[in-house]
Amino acid sequence: MQNKIDHIAIGCKDLDSGAEAMETILGVAVPRGGKHAAMSTHNCVMQAGNESFFELISIDPEAPEPGRVRWFTLDDPDTQRRLDERPRALTWVVNTSDLDAVVATSPVDLGEIVDFTRGDRTWRLTVPKDGSLPGEGLLPAFIEWSPGPHPSTGQQELGVQLQTIRLSHPEPEQFVSLLKALNVDHLAEVVKGEPGLSFALKTPNGAVVVD
Repeated sequence: MQNKIDHIAIGCKDLDSGAEAMETILGVAVPRGGKHAAMSTHNCVMQAGNESFFELISIDPEAPEPGRVRWFTLDDPDTQRRLDERPRALTWVVNTSDLDAVVATSPVDLGEIVDFTRGDRTWRLTVPKDGSLPGEGLLPAFIEWSPGPHPSTGQQELGVQLQTIRLSHPEPEQFVSLLKALNVDHLAEVVKGEPGLSFALKTPNGAVVVD
């Protein structure tokens, strides 16, 4: 099984204000991406190095209600309150070659596997039915793409590169054991502290941390 960073997701109150805030922080304008019809969300995306990408995501005000709870806690009142203040790191997503095996062997509930389609590409993603994020938001979602080039290869490269995914946890050794069980311990740095997620980025504005 091969697991690697697929993308990082930063949530925002609305895409226009979020893109403006990110441009100030990163020094680049994150290009518009597409819409997720099944979740009634939309995004901006760009390459983040090593066949991974940076995603800025928000609820799409022009889309109908999705008929289910949106992913990445976007419907959660606490998340919405935090996004009212500024864009926030929501989750990280791991690209796996065998999603069924990941879910079957995981020591924690990662959610159901949901199928998505856009154009000629399809993908499968772990999404808890209640819209929550596993491990208090510290564990990744897992994705498996249909055959073909990684989507990042068609996105703009604007000089932003993901350097480190940092996970803060009050019991780091115990949490690292969980990451090892999921075969993703090599993809993130774990430090002691209150639960928290942040992305260290190399940008045209220098070193930046988005949390």
